[in-house]
Parts: sequence; C-alpha cells; structure tokens
Amino acid sequence: MLRWILLLPLLVLLILFGLSNRQEVYLYLWPFDLAWAAPLSIAILLIGALCFLFGAIVAWVSGLTHRGRARRAEEAARLLEAEVAEYRAAAARTIGPVPQPAGTNLARLQRPAA
Repeated sequence: MLRWILLLPLLVLLILFGLSNRQEVYLYLWPFDLAWAAPLSIAILLIGALCFLFGAIVAWVSGLTHRGRARRAEEAARLLEAEVAEYRAAAARTIGPVPQPAGTNLARLQRPAA
C-alpha cells in the first residue's frame, strides 16, 4: 500500500510531463551523421533511464570486491565452525560432554569434577 502511495504521484507527474512536452526534437549522434526525431518527453525520459542504468552498473561493479570479500569471509567462518565442532567432538570423546557457548538457548551441561 505504501508503495502505491509513493509511486502514484510520480506516475502522475511522468504522465503530465509526457503530455505537456510533445514538441519534436532532433537528437544527433556525433561524429556520425545520424539523427532521431522524437518527442521531447520521450527523449528526456530515455536519457534519464540510460543515466539511471549507467549509475546502477557503476554501483554494481564497485560492490564486486566487497561481495567477494564477504563470500570469502563466510566460507572462512563456515570452515572455522566446522573446526570448532570437530574439536568439541574430540573433547567430548576424551573428557566428556563440553557445554555449548552462552546464548545458544540450550541446557547447560555440568562437567564432572576432576
């Protein structure tokens, strides 16, 4: 519902902009001798959409390194958790059950006195 409340005024403004600016403009592509005749509103909205896509691509590319680092950190955390579980299993075999870390909402086990 909130999305429609925010989107509806924007859509109304875009429709009014398109209806108000129907003059034909010529868009030239330098250095080629190409021209495109289009309504002013279409030309401006198309240029805005292209700039938005360019910005989105730049943001996506700039986040590649961070996503790669996060992926490597998650893999390292998974390996470390597996290693801790392995050590806990080895300790449980040698000295008895090892209590879970605090905050796991599991019942704490008491080790027998040595």
